[in-house]
Amino acid sequence: MTEDNNDEIKEEIKPGISVDTGNIEAEPESKDIKMLEEKEHYELEYFSKEEYEKELTDLKAKVEQLQKESNDSKNKYMHLQAEFENAQKRWNKNRQNLRIEYTASVLKNFLPLYDSFKKAIDSANETEKNVLNNFYTQFMNVYKSYGAEPIPVKINDSFNYSIHEALSSIENGDVPENSILEIIQDGFKYGKVVIRYAKVIISKKPKPPEPEPEPEEKKVEKKAYEEQVKEEDIIKQDETETKKHKDKKHKKHKKEKDKGSS
Repeated sequence: MTEDNNDEIKEEIKPGISVDTGNIEAEPESKDIKMLEEKEHYELEYFSKEEYEKELTDLKAKVEQLQKESNDSKNKYMHLQAEFENAQKRWNKNRQNLRIEYTASVLKNFLPLYDSFKKAIDSANETEKNVLNNFYTQFMNVYKSYGAEPIPVKINDSFNYSIHEALSSIENGDVPENSILEIIQDGFKYGKVVIRYAKVIISKKPKPPEPEPEPEEKKVEKKAYEEQVKEEDIIKQDETETKKHKDKKHKKHKKEKDKGSS
């Protein structure tokens, strides 16, 4: 082939390739733009204003409902937690009370031994007292180490029903009423719990003196005076009745007289 023929062939082929290539590149781009416009138009039609507001309202209501359920769950949790704490406090308090009651009961069982020491010391001689006092001191030290202590009480103290027990009362005008005159048995307490009340005898007001009997002469005079007063009352009553009768008779006579004159 000659160079002229080659140039002719190139000129014939080149325009064709150029046109076909342009069509191939332009066709996909216009198709994508068209699909995008249709999609946007579809979405705008689907999310209209009324539907958007309705969906927003539904979402708000759902959020409020979830918030309410969350608050209810929180309140229930707090309520259960408070109940648990209160139950735990009650359990601890009951356990402490049981421990106090048990300890007080055990300590109370040793009080007869204390009373025996007191009686033995009171009736012992000097040598025996020294020995017994040593045992008594040791006993009291151990007793106090567990928290028990005697109830303080003295003669002429005022009676206190919360720590004292009155066995009897004696008339006594020299001290105020309900004053302690005698201590029969010591009392003990464990903390605020009374293990045994202090047994005491208290005072009470004396009865007022009975009036002296009247002399016989005064009784006779009084009786005579009462009879005289009684007779005078009868006379006055008779006079009153007589006067009423006369007045009634006078009115009747006057009425008949007035009737006859008319």
